Amino acid sequence: MFAETSSRYVTRNPEILGGEPIITGTRTSIRAIVGLWRLGIMPEEIPNHLPYLTLAQVFDALSFYLDHQAEINDYIERNQVPNELVHSAVKATRKDHPLAKFTGILSDAEAAEIKQSIAQCRRVNANEW
Repeated sequence: MFAETSSRYVTRNPEILGGEPIITGTRTSIRAIVGLWRLGIMPEEIPNHLPYLTLAQVFDALSFYLDHQAEINDYIERNQVPNELVHSAVKATRKDHPLAKFTGILSDAEAAEIKQSIAQCRRVNANEW
């Protein structure tokens, strides 16, 4: 089994996801981590969603993404669920689920709206309520 190491924690293995960049020792793609980050989840919070990853792995994945944006964005686009394949019940709740963009059922505009809402929530001072 051949595996190409791209950075300390990022590798490619033609037997896993067709050689798409993944975190070494896992089947977690860089696009999965980028998907969470694009939703507005801070890198420090991503291990809460993917608890088998370390913060160092997350930061290395994001660094890899920043150096290879076109390639990873292409993987993201190719792995979107076509709208016609999304069940109507899922479509009805698409705005309510924070991972909707990650799974490919939100448009970029809808994901941006959710990301902006999350950012606004983070700026609220709970003592002002």
